[in-house]
This record gives sequence, C-alpha cells and structure tokens, in this order.
Amino acid sequence: MESNFYAMLSRMKYIERWSLMRNSRPENVSEHTLEVSILAHALAVIGNKRLKKNLNGEKAALIALFHDSTEIITGDMPTPIKYYNGNIQGAFKEIEEEAAKRLLHMLPGDLKEEYEPLFFPKEEEKYLWKLVKAADKLSALIKCIQEEKAGNTEFANAKDSLTGAITELHIEEADIFMEEFLPSYYKNLDELTKIKQTVIGRVATDM
Repeated sequence: MESNFYAMLSRMKYIERWSLMRNSRPENVSEHTLEVSILAHALAVIGNKRLKKNLNGEKAALIALFHDSTEIITGDMPTPIKYYNGNIQGAFKEIEEEAAKRLLHMLPGDLKEEYEPLFFPKEEEKYLWKLVKAADKLSALIKCIQEEKAGNTEFANAKDSLTGAITELHIEEADIFMEEFLPSYYKNLDELTKIKQTVIGRVATDM
C-alpha cells in the first residue's frame, strides 16, 4: 500500500515564511525547521551541562524537525493574523491539530505509532516541547537580526516583540543562549572566523 507521508514532508521547502514582510532573503519552512532543530538540541545540551538536567537533546531535535510540518497543509499563517485574538488563535490551533492527524493518517499503521509523539506531546516530554517553542522563537529572532544586518528595517518591530516573548517564556536555557550565543549572530564572517585564524597563526609561529 502506497503512503504519501514522506513525499508530503518534502514539500516544506515550498512554504515561504514571513509572507507579509519584505525580505532581503526569502526563508522557507524547511530551512527554518533545520535551524530550530539545531537550536532545540543546543538548548537541551545547555540544560544538561549548565543546569544539571537530564534532557533528551536528540528527541528535542526530532520534535523540532516536525514542529511546522502541518504548514504543508495549512500554509504559514502570518503572526499578526494568527494571534489577532483568542478566537482566531483557538480556531487555528484546531486546524493545526486536524492537519497533524491528516499527515499521520498517511502513514501505515505500524509506523504511525512512532511518529505520533512528534506531533502530539506526551506528558513526560512537555518540557522538550517548551524548548522547541523557545528554539522556534530564537530562530525567528535570528532571522530578524540577519535582515537588520542586511539594512532591512522591516523586521525591527518583530525583533523587539520576539526578544520580549523569549524572555517571557522564563526558560533558563533560552536566557543563557541569548546572553552567550546570540551576540555572535551580529558578526560578519571575518569576525566569526577571527579567533580561528588567530589560533592558526599562533600554531604556525610556534612551529
């Protein structure tokens, strides 16, 4: 019996984000998903190493890989519309749940049970989902920073809103990332590689 599940997932690259905004560089859901997965894993590692937690970073990354997959069916709803009021937000949440069920129904029964926890959180994994939510907002904030660096002021208000939203999550792992790692996203390539070049030069001198 044929299954369309994986073919549908491959279409995430066709869903454009920030559709109401003028972008210096377009971003699709597939690109965003990869970054959120990297960030979710990073937050879990920070939680384990810095806060002495016991988080499953691999599972966090896996949940993140599927966190926006329902947009293949729903499209990317612009934030100002999605969160305009509680009624719209609630209705869209129901639509997302139906889209998730529709995707899962594309899987054979013996595989479906493996993927269901990646679409609907288990009670014991809810904190991982919170990390994914924080990673999602961090990825959006990074997009705003990149647009700002490109001279695009279109994302200025979104940047301020996202910074506040991440702070309001009260997730210590995200706070640590914001303080220690986010500033590097303001650097250009030469600045990012400067330390490496200095180290290489020092090694060459020693030789």
